[in-house]
Amino acid sequence: MTSVPPPGPGRPGSEPGGPPRRRQLRLSRVVFYSIAVVWTGFIGYFVLTRVTLDASDLVGVAFFGVFGLVAVALGNAWQKRRHEKLAAWARTHGWDYVRYDRELERIQSGAPFDTGDSHAAIEVMRRDWQGRPAVSFTYRWTTGSGKDRSTSYAHVVALRLPAYLPRLEVTPEGVGARLIKLAGGKDLQLELEAFNRAYRVVASDERTAHAVLHPRLMERLLQPHLVGRHWRIEGTWLVTWDDGRTDVDRIADRLMVLTVVADAVPRHVWQDHGHDPLATIEPHPVPKESS
Repeated sequence: MTSVPPPGPGRPGSEPGGPPRRRQLRLSRVVFYSIAVVWTGFIGYFVLTRVTLDASDLVGVAFFGVFGLVAVALGNAWQKRRHEKLAAWARTHGWDYVRYDRELERIQSGAPFDTGDSHAAIEVMRRDWQGRPAVSFTYRWTTGSGKDRSTSYAHVVALRLPAYLPRLEVTPEGVGARLIKLAGGKDLQLELEAFNRAYRVVASDERTAHAVLHPRLMERLLQPHLVGRHWRIEGTWLVTWDDGRTDVDRIADRLMVLTVVADAVPRHVWQDHGHDPLATIEPHPVPKESS
């Protein structure tokens, strides 16, 4: 199947806005902070106690240094191996793979894109999926600071839409959703009560939300193999996400849910937002031959 170039500048296989492709040894934040804490504590101890370093102390310093370098090497080797495995899987299944893509860091404003800082879209795969550009990637961000700083990941799967649509978010009903509603959070009520019990719906345009979430789509989203998925339309993206890094075994199932939603958007909704899915491109007139 033909691959689709990523939106904006850059071509498949490139890393938009990234540094030159020169392999180098890089420290993860966890390893960096671990080494920094150990070295600071080790040196600080001797400075504060005014103890003279002897041969055994120097052996200890060397040990910690070697330990840090080994940790860095193992972490980089694991990451390199993971990228190689994902790239091989992508080639086998018709996806284009790049290690990161800055253009995907803020494709929407909701979770997981609005949490923490140091956002990055890594392990990025692109291809056509039933006529629509599809993308799968790991979204990474950090929270906290200092020793409380931590890194989180979400596996994002998305379809590119042909026109801008207002925000519509559908999340499974659960403890978190109920607490949000008790605190005054919105929950759009639709005509199918079973759907209202199963999902929380938040929309910036209720008229469009009612049109998209018509009874046929709601009934499909209650089927056992589709129920319980959260997804969001915002702008030109239809997105779903899970905690954790990319899991290739889940990509097809997630795309199936997104395709069900995208296919169910009524034609008049697209037309209201500047796109007609049934429109055809007029052929260029063939010039008449001169006699």
